[in-house]
Amino acid sequence: MKLDEFLASFQYFGVNLGLTRIQNLLAKLGNPEKQVPIIHVAGTNGKGSVCAYLSSVLTEAGYRVGRYTSPHLISWTERLSINEQPITETEFLKVLEKVKAVINGEETPTLFEVVTAAAWLYFAQNQVDVAVMEVGLGGRLDATNVKQEVIASVITPVSFEHWQALGNTLGKIATEKAGILKANCPAFIAPQESQAATVIQQRADSLNCPTTWVKPATGSESPNWAVYNNLEYPLPLFGEVQLTNSALAIATLQYLRQQGWNISSQAITEGMRKTRWLGRLQWVNWQGRSLLLDGAHNTAAAEGLRQYVDTLPQPVTWIMGILSTKDQKSILNLLLRPEDTLYTVPVPDHSTTPPEELCEMQQQVKNCFPCSSLEVALEKVSFLDPQPPTVILCGSLYLVGYFLSFYPISSK
Repeated sequence: MKLDEFLASFQYFGVNLGLTRIQNLLAKLGNPEKQVPIIHVAGTNGKGSVCAYLSSVLTEAGYRVGRYTSPHLISWTERLSINEQPITETEFLKVLEKVKAVINGEETPTLFEVVTAAAWLYFAQNQVDVAVMEVGLGGRLDATNVKQEVIASVITPVSFEHWQALGNTLGKIATEKAGILKANCPAFIAPQESQAATVIQQRADSLNCPTTWVKPATGSESPNWAVYNNLEYPLPLFGEVQLTNSALAIATLQYLRQQGWNISSQAITEGMRKTRWLGRLQWVNWQGRSLLLDGAHNTAAAEGLRQYVDTLPQPVTWIMGILSTKDQKSILNLLLRPEDTLYTVPVPDHSTTPPEELCEMQQQVKNCFPCSSLEVALEKVSFLDPQPPTVILCGSLYLVGYFLSFYPISSK
C-alpha cells in the first residue's frame, strides 16, 4: 500500500482539537514522547523557518535531530526528518502500521493525530537527542502538546488566522498559542501585537517561565547576513520576516550553549547557511525564466511577501489561488497594486475560492483573468510578450506544493 492510500482512511475525521485521543494513542504505544526531548514551536507564520534553522544548526553541531513540521508541499515524508533527511515511504508506512495496530473501536484519532503519534514513535525508536516540533494548529489542544517539560518553547508572531477553530479575537488566538508554555521552562517570544503580547506574558508569568522577548536581528554589512546579540550569521532565506525568525532560532541556540550544549559558532554559521525551506519566498527557474513561489496564505504572510516584493522590479504578474476558508479580500488588498496583472486559479483538491470570485473580490487591478487551472494560467503567462519583470505564484501552500509536484524546476 502506498503512503497516500494508507493515510486517506483517516482524512474523513477532519480537525478535532483535543488531547484525549492523542494521549490514549501514545499510552498504547508505550508513551514514546517521554523519550523525546523537544523544542516546541508555535505561532502564526515563521514556525517552519524557525524549525528549519534550529534543525540545520543542531545537525551541524553533531546532534541527532528530529524535525516535525506541517503541512507538506509535495510528499508526506517531508513532515518527518532526522538530521535533515526525510523519512522514507517504507519507514513511514512501518511506523504508521504500528500506530494503526493499537487503534481500536474507541473514538478514531484524526489524521494529524495519527501522523503525530507516528512522529513521536519514529523519533523515540531512532533515539534522537532532540526533536524540533512544530505545532499543527493553535497550540493548547494540538497533538504535539503532550509533554509537561520541554527544552524550550518558541512563539513566532501571532496574527488572525484559523478563527473558526481558535477564536474570533487576537487575544483568543494568542491564548491557544500560549498553551504550549510549560511551568519553569524557558520561552522565546517574537514581537507581538499588544493584545497577543499581554496574553502571552500573563500565561508565562502564571507558569514562572523564564521569558525572552526576542527583537528582530539587524542587517549586516555583508550581503545576506544578519546580526543578533553580537553574533553574525548568514541568512539564506529571503524576506524581512527572516530577521525575526532567525533571531528566534539564534536566541534559542544561545540559550542551549549556556546550558552546556556543544554548539560552536562555526556550527551556527554553517547550519544557518545550509538552511532550506521550500515554498516560502523561493526563487526557481521555470521554462527559462525566474518565478517566485510563496504561500502567502494569510494576512501576516501576505504582508511579509509584500515587503519583499517592494524590492523587486515592478509591475508584478501574479498567479494566485486562495482557499475558501481564508481572508481573501485582505490578502488581495495587501498584495496587489493598480499596474499589476492577476491570473486567478483554483487550488487543486482543496476547498478553493472560485477564480471568478477572486477576480470579483479584488478592486486593485484592471487586468484580472480567471483561469480554469494553474496549467492554463502558466501557459498564458509563458506566452506574454514582452515577458513581465516579476512573476509570482502564491496564495496557498497547497497551490505551491501542487506546482512543485508537477513542474520541472531548478533552483535559481
